[in-house]
Amino acid sequence: MGSKNKLKRFKENEGFDNVIQPKREALSSEKFELRGRWNEHFKNDNPIVLELGCGKGEYTVGLARQNGDKNFIGIDIKGARLWRGAKTALEEDLTNVAFLRTQIELIDVLFEENEVSEIWITFPDPQIKYKRMKHRMTNQEFLKKYKYILKKDGLVHLKTDSEFMHGYTLGLLQGLDLDIIYANHDVYKNEGSPKEVLEIQTFYEKQYLEQNKPITYIQFRIPS
Repeated sequence: MGSKNKLKRFKENEGFDNVIQPKREALSSEKFELRGRWNEHFKNDNPIVLELGCGKGEYTVGLARQNGDKNFIGIDIKGARLWRGAKTALEEDLTNVAFLRTQIELIDVLFEENEVSEIWITFPDPQIKYKRMKHRMTNQEFLKKYKYILKKDGLVHLKTDSEFMHGYTLGLLQGLDLDIIYANHDVYKNEGSPKEVLEIQTFYEKQYLEQNKPITYIQFRIPS
């Protein structure tokens, strides 16, 4: 994407009422105004579901279409990508969708304890090198943050093309004795996956399927 298109999208994001771009000082002081008050933004008390690393927002928008009784927030640092999801949501008048442009590491600053009902992690960078493990989105530090913002019975979903990420996460969850509800190492060949795992496909997922790469999925809880 050219720099002119990126700048155009950045500018349009500023005018979208479903895009929130926190200022640095609000995050550094831990006084983000919507923390603990996200239901005021959506003007209802419906459950809040996050998609972390949402990219173009295909999953955020797809889930919102299927679940009008829940609120969905896509989080990504790349504004030119989430612009697509935000624009689609506005065009379809999906009032249960918002996009948050920020670093995922800050979710415990952006959401209050027990404020979130579900988390979706869709096709994250597996960060295979050991020195990059701190950025791996199912490592123990991230799990602590998820535990803090999730409600007591809150769910975490991991959908990925990376067999490494799938295996690493399963092993970690088993080692920590967490509640693994469902795991599938090839969702399109093995039956039993939830419909939202099969019916919603991202841009990159379609490319992986064309390459005959298996798509894996794990659903789990982090008990209090």
